[in-house]
Amino acid sequence: MDALGCALLPASCNLCGSPLPQLSSVPICPVCWTEFPVHSGPVCARCGDSVDRSLLETGPAASALCRACRLASPPFVRAVAFAPYQGRMKDAIHALKYDRLHPAARGLGQMLAQAIAQLAAEAPTQMLVVPVPLHRTKSTQRGFNQARSLAVEALGFLRKSHPQWRLALATGILVRQRATDSQAGLTPRQRRINLRGAFSVPDPSAVASRHVLIVDDILTTGATARAASLALMRAGASSVWVATLARARRIHQINQSFSAQQAEQYEELAGTVPPAAWQKASGFSSQDQPSF
Repeated sequence: MDALGCALLPASCNLCGSPLPQLSSVPICPVCWTEFPVHSGPVCARCGDSVDRSLLETGPAASALCRACRLASPPFVRAVAFAPYQGRMKDAIHALKYDRLHPAARGLGQMLAQAIAQLAAEAPTQMLVVPVPLHRTKSTQRGFNQARSLAVEALGFLRKSHPQWRLALATGILVRQRATDSQAGLTPRQRRINLRGAFSVPDPSAVASRHVLIVDDILTTGATARAASLALMRAGASSVWVATLARARRIHQINQSFSAQQAEQYEELAGTVPPAAWQKASGFSSQDQPSF
């Protein structure tokens, strides 16, 4: 039946272009599903960014944090991801978001579930799952929120693999109150400014003293995760965790002393005033600190 179906209705894999060997509602070939990248090497224990082993702290009090998280701690407890944002993963996310390949959400949602499972040993057993919202104009234009689709599929898998977890989908708790430009192609500074004041919690009582898990497709510089987490924490959430399907690696250029350019890059990323020692070494002044 598969041979006959493929002969009558030939189709190609959306990722590699090869003919599909069998009929499927998800036009991705079995080979491509096996070619998704996986994380290798050390990652920051806070933001999940890949880091050079030589840049991690060592010794009894080692924190395993990247330099950015040591200098400005994010408002979320920990961020995890299934794979780096490259290769087949990048192609699949692009197909889901822009080519509206909705059936792919199930397979990708299973990968997201595996990322969330990394938090099982330390995250609370009861959490609100909040997909990063789209502004209503973009939601209307795109027709769906890929973060919500991935969250729904991931929760389905987690109910079976981790029945002790009580994860409740909460799509209306966090809203994007201001339309923002696409983050693609923006510098860290532009990303932070783009998201300033973008998120709000209409009903703070819905998150007061609750633990929240933010879900999205990609974490790049962390600007979206920081802005969304900050809005939730200000509304009274007890803690915020982050899980994404993919993690884009930041480019680290860290020396023993910081140049003015590096100081600016970090300030753009973290949105916080660096320590005084760094300000002195870099020539950075707290007067230059923006309000976000």
